[in-house]
Amino acid sequence: MPLDIIIGTQWGDEGKGRIVDLLAAKADAVARYSGGDNAGHTVTVAEKIFKLHLIPSGIVHPHTQAFIGNGVVINPSTLLSEIDQLRQAGIEVHPKRLFVSYAAHLITAGHLALDRAQEAARGASKIGTTLRGIGPAYTDKVARQGLRMELMNDEKRFAEALREHFQRVNQTLQKLFDAEPLSIEPLLEEYLGYARSLKPYIADVSALLSDALSKGKRVLAEGAQGTLLDLDHGTYPFVTSSNPTAPGALLGLGLGAACVDRVIGVTKAFQTRVGAGPFPTEVFDQTAQHLRGSGANPWDEFGTTTGRPRRVGWLDLVLLRYAIRVNGISELALTKLDILSGLEELKLCIAYQANGKRYEVPPFGPTQLESFQPLYKSMPAWKENIRSCRHWEDLPANARSYIQQIEKLCQVRISRVSVGPERGDVIEID
Repeated sequence: MPLDIIIGTQWGDEGKGRIVDLLAAKADAVARYSGGDNAGHTVTVAEKIFKLHLIPSGIVHPHTQAFIGNGVVINPSTLLSEIDQLRQAGIEVHPKRLFVSYAAHLITAGHLALDRAQEAARGASKIGTTLRGIGPAYTDKVARQGLRMELMNDEKRFAEALREHFQRVNQTLQKLFDAEPLSIEPLLEEYLGYARSLKPYIADVSALLSDALSKGKRVLAEGAQGTLLDLDHGTYPFVTSSNPTAPGALLGLGLGAACVDRVIGVTKAFQTRVGAGPFPTEVFDQTAQHLRGSGANPWDEFGTTTGRPRRVGWLDLVLLRYAIRVNGISELALTKLDILSGLEELKLCIAYQANGKRYEVPPFGPTQLESFQPLYKSMPAWKENIRSCRHWEDLPANARSYIQQIEKLCQVRISRVSVGPERGDVIEID
């Protein structure tokens, strides 16, 4: 049963939307399985740029069906806004094309208020949350007091659950954070309105996807964020509140392991992250300016969701090898190779050093990396603009050597390389 899982191998923002868009052209269904609207995928099609945070970006292909799994937490306002955005762009979105799991949990204005209050209370120890209510929504889910999409099918039950939820939130805001309470009645009307609009989209996503796979249809599990933000396997506590790794795809869609065909890891040709947390290969000089860009272009290193400038650095193969292991990655897609054009020298982090010892893998995972110094392999760069390259042989020799070195040191083949922002700016490698 052909399920392909797309995984980010870094701290998110690897350009997964590009690879999803490429693979969705040959898929029957595309499914989002974790996270919320704190993640974003950008897809460029001709002159249109689509920035999606909940709906799988593969929906831009007219033949695909789109699914949002039970592992996702959904801000209904964001979801309805994206539906409207896609429709205005001429993309069909209707209940026979977009399916939302009845078991997915909702993000409310209460979760947003709690997120803001909690982050403010952390003071200098801020995690760097996007303030989208993701953490509080998952907290309610684990505490078995969350609001699931299925409640929207019964307006009376939903209204009762909403009232209890907002009352509980107000108690926490007032007693724990000394913050202003929310006005409940207007919020009840607002969320009941969302329910009327979204009710037709609620479905048993697990059953629908299982049936599609059993009929031989190709399903693409569209990952959001990245391995190093995984709640269990990332740079804890500077992580997200879900599991964006490959096993999370099965949990977040309600599928069994036997259906997995490929796990495709997506990595930038360099390293980036948004927010606080360890970053061994981070750079701050003119190289950083080159890698980040000015922000004038959609592909520059500024958050799709937050707009924050991303921290940038050299590609970290210690963490990439770790991501390959915990996800079971079978092949890699390398993005943004074109951004490296014009640099004087390239560096690959091949190991860490601490207390006179060399480490090929992060000790005890990537949670405590502050004391580890990167050991680099320097490589010659190239001056040529490679955006017109469409075949392996078209790439400069130094670009090919850079790719081959990553393959050699990670023991996983690179099957695709993106050399520009447009849909067709990708080299398929046999």
